[in-house]
Amino acid sequence: MKIYVGNLSFRANDEDLLAAFEPFGEVVSARVIKDKESGRSRGFGFVEMPNADEANAAIDKLNNTEIVDRPVRVNEAQERPPRY
Repeated sequence: MKIYVGNLSFRANDEDLLAAFEPFGEVVSARVIKDKESGRSRGFGFVEMPNADEANAAIDKLNNTEIVDRPVRVNEAQERPPRY
């Protein structure tokens, strides 16, 4: 399951996401999305967890909690519509 993490602190990095989600189960990837030109965080990221039950538990427990001093929004990622 792919999980969206929004409202991230601009200081948060991939390791911070990994540390927040690992207690709930296996994490395949944890990535903070960065601006292509500046390299700075865009304030959101994605986490992938193979087990849906563990992923849902992480979403329930981490939504509206603080990661790197900022409350985050955590929910299942939605597929992005195709760009034309």
